[in-house]
Amino acid sequence: MKSSKKPDVMQMGAVDKEIVKRLMGYLNRHKGKLAVVVICIILSAVASAGSSLFLGKLIDNYIEPLLEMQVPDYSELLKIIIVMAVIYIIGVVSGLFYNRLMAVISQSVLKEIRDDMFKHMQTLPIRYFDTHTHGDVMSYYTNDTDTLRQMISQSIPQVISSIVTVISVFVMMIVLSIPLTVFALVMIFLILKMTGKITAKSGKYFIRQQRAIGNLNGYIEEMINGQKVVKVFCHEEKAKEEFDIRNEELCANATAANRFANILGPMMNNMGYMLYVLIAIVGGALGVYGVTNISLTGVGVVTLGTIASFLQLSRSMMQPLSQVSQQLSSIIMALAGAGRIFSLIDEAPEADDGYVTLVNGEYIDGELKETNKRTHIWAWKHPHSDGTVTYTELKGQVTLDDVDFGYTKDKIVLHNINIYAEPGQKIAFVGATGAGKTTITNLINRFYDIADGKIRYDGININKIKKSDLRRSLGIVLQDVNLFTGTVMENLRYGRLDATDEECIEAAKLANADSFIRMLPDGYNTVLKGDGSGLSQGQRQLISIARAAVADPPVMILDEATSSIDTRTEAIVQKGMDALMKGRTVFVIAHRLSTVKNSDVIMVLEQGNIIERGNHERLIEKKGKYYQLYTGAFELE
Repeated sequence: MKSSKKPDVMQMGAVDKEIVKRLMGYLNRHKGKLAVVVICIILSAVASAGSSLFLGKLIDNYIEPLLEMQVPDYSELLKIIIVMAVIYIIGVVSGLFYNRLMAVISQSVLKEIRDDMFKHMQTLPIRYFDTHTHGDVMSYYTNDTDTLRQMISQSIPQVISSIVTVISVFVMMIVLSIPLTVFALVMIFLILKMTGKITAKSGKYFIRQQRAIGNLNGYIEEMINGQKVVKVFCHEEKAKEEFDIRNEELCANATAANRFANILGPMMNNMGYMLYVLIAIVGGALGVYGVTNISLTGVGVVTLGTIASFLQLSRSMMQPLSQVSQQLSSIIMALAGAGRIFSLIDEAPEADDGYVTLVNGEYIDGELKETNKRTHIWAWKHPHSDGTVTYTELKGQVTLDDVDFGYTKDKIVLHNINIYAEPGQKIAFVGATGAGKTTITNLINRFYDIADGKIRYDGININKIKKSDLRRSLGIVLQDVNLFTGTVMENLRYGRLDATDEECIEAAKLANADSFIRMLPDGYNTVLKGDGSGLSQGQRQLISIARAAVADPPVMILDEATSSIDTRTEAIVQKGMDALMKGRTVFVIAHRLSTVKNSDVIMVLEQGNIIERGNHERLIEKKGKYYQLYTGAFELE
């Protein structure tokens, strides 16, 4: 399996701050909307705290005097009730508005993060995808971004609301009674200390949980892709055992994380009730014994209204603290997800120092010039330091001089590779699996960079050629075909978006794919789904070959291109392939040696070394490794 191990992005507080800072960078793109949200949150929080203060005035200034009146006058009471109703309505409307607006902001931020992730992912080298499971990469776009959605749309507004509410309530408290406020703050401080210890324990498990989700997704994706192999080899039980191990790891981390997180809610509620009772007892005692009450409004005694308001404020104080404690788990999980996302965005992009580009060319008065129209003449455009530009026609000469390469520095897999492919030649690579055939074509494409030696294309070091232009000049037909969701015509046009329908159909005829495509339900407009799962392997390969023909590159690489096609069809397709290869430099990798007989040069590889080279007749006469492979193949047939 590919490795999906990640560095712990949240081991240090400094890293946490960096993650928060980067998230704030996305939120800052929506400053205007966020300002409206903050205003609405302040209105909602102040309305909530203000209603508690009005409750005390309602009792002391309106309800108690009415109890002493022989003929009660309810007009003033009605006015204060209307004022309180308006305050409540302002709070409710503000809360509704900022929650709706935060939903818009959160989805916009997630869209921008996904855009940045996908855009950066396109710049990553092939090595990254060779060392990370596809399921783990997919987890960035699903689980990790979903944790951010919860944090941005729910946790952040609640935290801001809670902070504003706590400040508002604190001000209201000291307006009513400083001694009771000091008592309440001491109790709240003790509660928060207990909360902090529980949160610290749950945090590390939430980080492990996100990592375990990525590992599990990677394994599931691998099993789904290989389901036929699993069933053929009756590997179901072993696959289930491997799944159970990863699932158990996720379960253990998620259970530990949520066990601590789920304690917080009930604990904070019970602490809130305890604080409520204690304030009632202390406040009642102060009132009964006539203890002097000190407040911002002056000195007096603790009244029934003061105690009622303070009790309501204590609930208002504990509610946001309880909400924050419950949201801490979501915030920690989201920061863990954000850390994984930013680790992807921070992956070093594929280096490209090339400056030579590929352009369409035409000869005007015997001189090669650049043109915007398609002329079937390709030219290398060389910019020079003095501002001048020269053009060299692309001929298709490829040379490898003493090339060494290893996927890791300590293990070289290709040794002193020397290849000289002249324009229009067909070069074939044969050898056992793992001999290094596909690796050579990967180096020509610069999917990987060589450890030593030189690779030149028309005499130009390929390091000087811009990678996108280098790869545009190389058409590749792989053994593993990838078709994309869309019509057959769209798949044929994948390598050249400006190709006409007629050109695509002509390419399909060349590859012998036209006849079966026309038999599909909607012909060329048939929509392919699931990597063309409704087609046979041979049909998918024919579409792949036709797709390369549409791109019309000057150099072709055929990596086991006909391996999935039956022998009879192969003979027909080979004619089309020969027409496709005419006038082009072609590199062929094949296990069926019958497909390379007509190659100009055949190179036999063994353990990363070229041990034989020559055409078919010469190698047969030599009676070396190629002769053994060739005659052995026929003996097997």
